[in-house]
Amino acid sequence: IRDSAAPAHRRPAGTTPDGPEVPTGGAEVLDRIRHRFKDLPVFLLMTDSSDHDLEHLPLWVSETVVGYIWPLEDTPAFIAGRVTAAARTYLADVLPPFFRALKQFEDAHEYSWHTPAHSGGVAFLKSPAGRAFFDYYGERLFRTDLSISVGELGSLYEHSGPIGEAERNAARVFGSERTYFVLHGDSTCNRMVGHYSVTADEIALVDRNCHKSVLHGLVVSGARPVYLVPTRNGYGLAGPLPPATTAPAAIAARIAANPLTVGAVSPDAQYAVITNSTYDGLCYDTVATARTLAPSTPRLHFDEAWFAYARFHPLYQGRYGMAVTADTLPADDRPTVFATHSTHKLLAALSQCAMVHVRPAPRAPVEHDRFNEAFMMHGTTSAFYPGIASLDVAAAMMDGPQGRWLIDEAVTEAIRFRQAVVRTGRRITAAADRPDWFFGVWQPEHVTDPATGTRIPLADAPATLLATDPSCWQLEPGAAWHGFAGLTDGHCLLDPVKVTLTCPGVNATGRTESWGIPARVLTEYLATRGIVVEKTDSYTTLILFSMGITKGKWGTLVDALMDFKALYDTDAPLDRVLPALVERHRSRYRGTTLRELCTQMHEHLTRGAFITALDEAFHDLPTPVHPPRHCYQQLIRGGTERVRLADAADRIAAAMVTVTPPGIPVLMPGESLGDPDGPLLRYLTALEAFDRAFPGFGSEAHGVTTDPDTGDYLIECLRPRFLEGR
Repeated sequence: IRDSAAPAHRRPAGTTPDGPEVPTGGAEVLDRIRHRFKDLPVFLLMTDSSDHDLEHLPLWVSETVVGYIWPLEDTPAFIAGRVTAAARTYLADVLPPFFRALKQFEDAHEYSWHTPAHSGGVAFLKSPAGRAFFDYYGERLFRTDLSISVGELGSLYEHSGPIGEAERNAARVFGSERTYFVLHGDSTCNRMVGHYSVTADEIALVDRNCHKSVLHGLVVSGARPVYLVPTRNGYGLAGPLPPATTAPAAIAARIAANPLTVGAVSPDAQYAVITNSTYDGLCYDTVATARTLAPSTPRLHFDEAWFAYARFHPLYQGRYGMAVTADTLPADDRPTVFATHSTHKLLAALSQCAMVHVRPAPRAPVEHDRFNEAFMMHGTTSAFYPGIASLDVAAAMMDGPQGRWLIDEAVTEAIRFRQAVVRTGRRITAAADRPDWFFGVWQPEHVTDPATGTRIPLADAPATLLATDPSCWQLEPGAAWHGFAGLTDGHCLLDPVKVTLTCPGVNATGRTESWGIPARVLTEYLATRGIVVEKTDSYTTLILFSMGITKGKWGTLVDALMDFKALYDTDAPLDRVLPALVERHRSRYRGTTLRELCTQMHEHLTRGAFITALDEAFHDLPTPVHPPRHCYQQLIRGGTERVRLADAADRIAAAMVTVTPPGIPVLMPGESLGDPDGPLLRYLTALEAFDRAFPGFGSEAHGVTTDPDTGDYLIECLRPRFLEGR
């Protein structure tokens, strides 16, 4: 321990104050413990000859350990008692506020005289099905499924007691001024924030790359949306909002050009919502974004459903909503910032468990009692207490150096997988014994070594560099690998834990190849191997690296990719590769080979300029005619009807249409479907034709009903007699 003067988290990676050596021996063990476990008690065992060694120990060791033990100076019982006392203190302190109180309540084994009626699970024991349910989950789950009647645990609505303490602790951990626990997912968080931030006939700036719950917030509030359009690349992936589109002059022009803003309460937007990071892992410089949008709105909402971990790793410094503070943005017009987290998605919490983080600014104060009205309107008085406990524990897991360690592990595994895919492709080329192609990864091809200034392939870069230097993942303006236009230095960063695999057939600039492997075929095969990906586009597929990813898990994926290549190269019969698909659609796929299917699908996508149609549909927005709330009211009162695409020209949509891939709204309620040969109907018609041509590979289209007999797409539209008035 004498050889190292500071733990690694207080030094540049891989160095000591005296040189490049890393801690070794006992110092290394102690250093790693400090990185992994917050406040874990550690004793140093000393020998008789080490009486004078205390003065030679580095100061950081004395700050880290809880004590020293000389085995021959005290009795074994006394030494054991010291260790036991330290362990008990640690176990008592390691539990976060609400989980500690919940555990203590459950340990008391009190009778339940309140809801829920299963009374600690006893009711389930009175039925065979109930008994099976009870045995499957165990008694403790049911004994902690409690009611607001248990006063000592506090109230989620009043934010009191241990629940309030847990929310305040989460606010400290996540860097907010106030945090609210939400038990119905980030969708409810978005509706809650939208409902609070903007009222009827006020203007809201909305990232078109938004979740449908943002639209629901507009419906509830009665706001008038003005959409901001992100850029797209040749793969069809949605990029960020270019900085020029959020400049004050551009925002003012967009508001002035929107028919829905006529007669609005004010010509200025009261609220803006931006998706950060995007589904594909693109995250903004939030401080710069807030600075740019500040003249245009007093309230800025970052929907960070997939980005709750950002605060806990240096790669994402300044790229999450709560990074916008009075210190980072001291301007008088700093907006109030909301960040909504789907905590369960990429941190450790139970499903549907989410948080709202708030950092108010003087120009748009957030009074708790007023916001709490929106909170209660979208919440429940029957909170699921294990869910609250999971949010409490999720915050505790991220607290201190252990949070950095957990996220760093996920980042590192994602980097290793990225490098493994590229290196596998190189090995195939070098072997020259099989067709020279493999899957790729959407990422920079080269990074800069800060020590030498030289450019090196990302696949050859040290993992420590890629895991600590954000410049390795920034989208350089004009770089071909990402294919997005209109970017500036530092505006956007690719999150390494969101890995997009690319298939042959097209590149990020939109150039198509003579042959290709559409990603839908690949993901259908991966599903047969028990590998379920997050999202599939025409030639890309997205996988997520969370805290639960292991080398064995991603190694299995690399093996499956190699197996698919072998099946394609040997032109394997499709009934051997995708037997369930062939069985479901025998008349279409019987006798087809894997290569033939890929060729047919690639030619169909290329011939129909599918990605170009997608880009035009998402870039040239439909004309807005009515606010979303008007359409919802007509939908409920029978003022809508389902219309085939062939008859839908110039009709007004009554419901949102979201197509996956790419998972972004292509049509919002109140918008016109436009001309028969306009970009929107061309794109939807191309989707319809694809689904007919390749049954089993259809797009997941929310807001579209498919006629089971003809395969026609049906869109919910306003009836003509309901078009008058708003």
